[in-house]
Amino acid sequence: MSTGNGKKKMGNIKTIIYGRTAILILGFGLQLGLLALGYFRLRNYSVLFYGMFLAISTIAVLHIYNSRGIPDMKLSWMFAISLFPIFGAILYVVMVAQPGTKVMYSKLKELKKQTEKYVTADRDTLERLSAESSHMSSLAHYLYKYDASPVYDKTQVKYFPLGDEQFPAIVEEMKKAEKFLFVEFFIVSEGYMWDTIHAILKEKAQQGVEVRFMYDGTDVLFNLPSYYPRVLEEEGIRCKMFAPIKPIFSPHYNNRDHRKILVVDGKVAFTGGINLADEYINRKPRFGHWKDGGIMVKGNAVERFTYMFLEMWNESERQPDAFDRYACPEGSSMPSDGYAIPYSVCPLGPERVGEQVYLDIINTAHTYVHIMTPYLIPNHEMLMALIYAAKRGVEVIIVMPHIPDKKYAFLLAKTYYDELLEAGVRICEYEPGFVHAKLFVADGEKAVVGTVNLDYRSLYHHFECGIVLYRNSQISRIEEDVQETLLKCIEQTREDVKKQKLWEKAFGWIMRILAPLM
Repeated sequence: MSTGNGKKKMGNIKTIIYGRTAILILGFGLQLGLLALGYFRLRNYSVLFYGMFLAISTIAVLHIYNSRGIPDMKLSWMFAISLFPIFGAILYVVMVAQPGTKVMYSKLKELKKQTEKYVTADRDTLERLSAESSHMSSLAHYLYKYDASPVYDKTQVKYFPLGDEQFPAIVEEMKKAEKFLFVEFFIVSEGYMWDTIHAILKEKAQQGVEVRFMYDGTDVLFNLPSYYPRVLEEEGIRCKMFAPIKPIFSPHYNNRDHRKILVVDGKVAFTGGINLADEYINRKPRFGHWKDGGIMVKGNAVERFTYMFLEMWNESERQPDAFDRYACPEGSSMPSDGYAIPYSVCPLGPERVGEQVYLDIINTAHTYVHIMTPYLIPNHEMLMALIYAAKRGVEVIIVMPHIPDKKYAFLLAKTYYDELLEAGVRICEYEPGFVHAKLFVADGEKAVVGTVNLDYRSLYHHFECGIVLYRNSQISRIEEDVQETLLKCIEQTREDVKKQKLWEKAFGWIMRILAPLM
């Protein structure tokens, strides 16, 4: 079944999708209704009922206070429990227990150990990096120890300031595939972009190339029918949905696969903000002009993206792949162009790799740190790092959308504007439309491009990925893109903040209390 056979088929698929979405909503509604019914029935046994839940709430609060969680999240949970003593406590217990996610994390840790056998840190590269920069050497050490992500030097990258520019390169490289194609994206939606990718995947599968395609399960709500993996399997494309949404409540649904990874033969990899939908390449206007950013990687750093994909793919496999089959092929090394560290973010363990990378960039910046992000919902530590950087004389500029995709997230972001502006942080909104790029660039030496937004979902709840660059020639191109984007921005002032409507401010402050749990 092709994804582009006319408006009639499109309409039929959308009907199926919305029908399933309605069933999911009904299923969740029934579960909430049963919970409410149980509450009203138990209310007849008020003393016993009250005592039992008072005990649960007290234990929950004690656990929250003494846990290792971030203070923002602790306060949000305490607020929820104080506002809804019964339901808040039950929800917290359910979220903390999460037997399904604990099993997944255990499996992913085992797969990470398998990765470590094939991605050993090169001693000579580390010694050269240490001689050039002690703080970058420390970051490299951290990422290798806690994410099995070594530093590479025989690698070249190319930065794309728009999805419009990255997409032709993706198509060109995919057509060269001879051994395998690994594709992993958060959003997949019917249209020109997906039709083009789908056609290549199908053609390559028919040619005997090993093709694997994985996408996030939330796509069943709005973009693709639940049976879509079977359609691709019949075409020779191995396909998986990550955590498909079912009409049964589970805290596991909170952890989404937000990564964007495409690997061709272990020689070329792509990542960045671009998903497989037409708005990302400006063929389908949604929120004005879509400003994104992406990276193409060639050389030995591609192997880390290969293993990132295999780790996630094999999480649901009984018999994991032999990773050595997909090792970086001989002769694929490129002339050195600085250093590169691809990294992944797992929300299930104690390490917050995505947050640590961003904090490292901010805290070690000397002259400037420029940021593009679609969402500005930092925790207290990130907020203080940005403020302190500005106060110590670092030029901190944050580029945000002027036309948001989510109004509530935009109003929430604006609650941080005043304290950031007061400290000297510059906030500039991209007037033509929506910024979806996720990048940091500092001092003309360091940059990060990937999938990690500056919000709680990316930093704490989602699977993510990115690449750290140091003294790479493309860093100047990234900074050039920032400067070109700033010419199209409206710089915000504290006076602009004061002009915001009262109801918008009130809504934003309420959302800020709940932001860590969203």
